[in-house]
Amino acid sequence: MKKFFEFEQLETNYRKETIAGITTFLAMAYILFLNPSMLSDGTGMDKGAVYVATALAAAIGTLIMGVLAKYPIALAPGMGLNAFFTYTVVLGYGIPWETALAGVLVSGLIFILLTLTGLREKVINAIPAHLKMAVGAGIGLFIAFLGFQNVGIIVSDESTVVALGDLTNPETLLAIIGLFATVILIAIGFKGGVFYGMVITAIVGIIIGQIPLPDKIISGVPSIEPTFGAAFTHLGDIFTIQMLVVILTFLFVDFFDTAGTLVAVASKAGLMKDNKLPRAGKALFADSAATVVGATLGTSTTTSYVESTTGVGGAGGRSGFASVVTAILFLLALFFSPLLNVVTPSVTAPALIIVGVLMASSLKDIPWDKFEIAVPAFLTIIMMPLAYSIATGIAVGFVFYPITMVAKGKIKEVSPVMWGLFVIFILYLGFLH
Repeated sequence: MKKFFEFEQLETNYRKETIAGITTFLAMAYILFLNPSMLSDGTGMDKGAVYVATALAAAIGTLIMGVLAKYPIALAPGMGLNAFFTYTVVLGYGIPWETALAGVLVSGLIFILLTLTGLREKVINAIPAHLKMAVGAGIGLFIAFLGFQNVGIIVSDESTVVALGDLTNPETLLAIIGLFATVILIAIGFKGGVFYGMVITAIVGIIIGQIPLPDKIISGVPSIEPTFGAAFTHLGDIFTIQMLVVILTFLFVDFFDTAGTLVAVASKAGLMKDNKLPRAGKALFADSAATVVGATLGTSTTTSYVESTTGVGGAGGRSGFASVVTAILFLLALFFSPLLNVVTPSVTAPALIIVGVLMASSLKDIPWDKFEIAVPAFLTIIMMPLAYSIATGIAVGFVFYPITMVAKGKIKEVSPVMWGLFVIFILYLGFLH
């Protein structure tokens, strides 16, 4: 085992890797409750089945990453992608969740194909870095807006469209308490601050009678039958312009989120060699395979988690063995589904807001002094929460990019891929309604 995971070369050991695996799990355990809550409340999917799909997709994807790519990187259904799945595809477009799962499945298969053929790097290089940053920041704003909205901190208003809600409402007040707790935990450097913030919020909610006390903590594994295989039965429904854009968005966000996470974690662990990522193809294959597995089981896109840096930077994880430990913990989590009953919107809202804050950090990497770049980047970011759609934000930004670049006399810097996306998104916006 030590030889397989190259403990000697990486100067690590079982104790260090085990602690790293546990640390990473605690940092991202919130997704076990946040993902089922979001998908079931918004789409009508069975919450227990989604919980099982989330845990299994995370366990299988993380195990593949640890054993095949040998990286201390964990995977799970991604934040942002689950919001897009729920609020844009199902609620916004009125597409059945089964068809949306088929779109996730196809995006995963395309990701595998791009990885195996080597086209991945060409596509990545064709899309400007600042637009990738804008997409990440825009999703962060969208997720935070959902958190504020779900508990009534922000409400609809006939005069101003949106306004500040009643902060004395018990549900709203509990979410605000949870937000304060989460912010303090993360500010003082507490590992797994988002997860423990949810725990504190739930406990306070139980104490004040806002959340019912669960009758048990451990139980048998819920049935996955309500969601398992639904993606395959609806593959024939994906051949529309709308679903094409949906698939492209699933693919696009996962594509660059994964690439950024891999580089961030590998750099933190000192695994980069000559500014290149060893076994990058295997790592990307693990990510795309996890998406296919997750869609088959019944959850939105599974992707690499930047929270893996907590296990690497905070606990010194260096090898795939840390991922194996994290995967085992996700499997054990299958027996804790009764805790879903205490994860109310008041508990999830602080997590959504903080994840939004963390994702918005990419704003610093956008060159705002270059107008031809600032316009498409800003429109990408602002249109996501305003149009209540991640896909629309991407579409608007990617339509304006070639226009501003041509106007600036930089037509040669616009790749054929960007012109192709320009046409696709023009069609998408034209046929949106």
